[in-house]
Amino acid sequence: MKHYLGELEELALLAIASLVSNAYGVSVKELLEERTGRTMTIGALHSTITRLEEKGYVTSYLGEPTQERGGRRKRLYELTKSGKAALHEAKSIRDDLWLSAKAELSYTK
Repeated sequence: MKHYLGELEELALLAIASLVSNAYGVSVKELLEERTGRTMTIGALHSTITRLEEKGYVTSYLGEPTQERGGRRKRLYELTKSGKAALHEAKSIRDDLWLSAKAELSYTK
């Protein structure tokens, strides 16, 4: 079954890829808020990441306990091969559409 990416799913996958080995809930949220200028709840982000895990695009694991977190461990995320393929497909579709619409979208400031 083919899965399509929603906007937040695509952005979350890109943020996880950007953060490499430091992709956990708060770091993903902070990066997305910084880059998009939008605020989001951690709950909305976790729901999105859970969907991505269910689709097989992301896996998670627990990192080592840290003193700054009172000995608690962070849940870290990484893209799967399917997640990378889904991002490439989404980019390809967007690139094709932008190319098709190029003449209609031209404007001057």
